[in-house]
Amino acid sequence: MEEVTEYIQAEKAALRLIARAEQCSAGLARKLEKRKHDPAVIREVISKLIELKLLDDSRFARLWLQSRLRFARSPRRLLASLCARGIDRDEAESALKEALDTETEKTLLARFVKKSARKLRNIRRKSGGSEENGEDVTRSLKFLLKGEGFSSAAIEEYLEER
Repeated sequence: MEEVTEYIQAEKAALRLIARAEQCSAGLARKLEKRKHDPAVIREVISKLIELKLLDDSRFARLWLQSRLRFARSPRRLLASLCARGIDRDEAESALKEALDTETEKTLLARFVKKSARKLRNIRRKSGGSEENGEDVTRSLKFLLKGEGFSSAAIEEYLEER
């Protein structure tokens, strides 16, 4: 009887959290653990909520990305944030690929370049002013942007527009 009561309490707590905001399974588990629910019961509750489609990590990832794209710095950081929230890397990459259409990625890239002005000035300062050094700047910029997770197509398009 006590196990049933514990399950019902954990389930009620989980449903209250889901009612407030979309949750991912790892985040919901952490919140239930903080509320001192038994780990075995938490696993059962989460499994049931997934089965009922009340809890869906892919849906969480898509919605989370939609809410963060306006303020994000780069695809790499978005991906890292999703993974830190307990989203499987493959699911996170899939959601990011879906969220970053061409225009959204171009906007994100332009914002990243604008916010990274100091880094870019340092790259330019180190390279001097010759044409050959200009190629070094472009190569360094490409490397920086690729490292931040921007696609080659978005980088090339940005550099052509500059």
